[in-house]
Amino acid sequence: MTKHKIYTMSFASVYPLYVAKAEKKGRTKTEVDEIILWFTGYSQEELEAQIEKQIDFENFFTEAPALNPSRALIKGVVCGVRVEDIKEPIMKEIRHLDKLIDELAKGKAMEKILRK
Repeated sequence: MTKHKIYTMSFASVYPLYVAKAEKKGRTKTEVDEIILWFTGYSQEELEAQIEKQIDFENFFTEAPALNPSRALIKGVVCGVRVEDIKEPIMKEIRHLDKLIDELAKGKAMEKILRK
């Protein structure tokens, strides 16, 4: 089975799109980073290093220090697909992160986005 194209895309190529989406709606890069750090367990320095070395999406998630167990609480639709129904693990993580960035752009409070 062939890998999805997104798996081999560099996280660094998509990260600015996450930031732009958030900033367009009055949110900040700091909030985007907070979401990514909460979700993956990376430190700010580790996140910046992953971006700098152009790591692909698949390895970005497989190398994540500690995927947050509360990510299982993320529900909803992204790109027409219900995230809780996605079976493939890496795709599920990618779509979970997409959903969190969407929630940020829609003005949801950080406490709710981070499932506190």
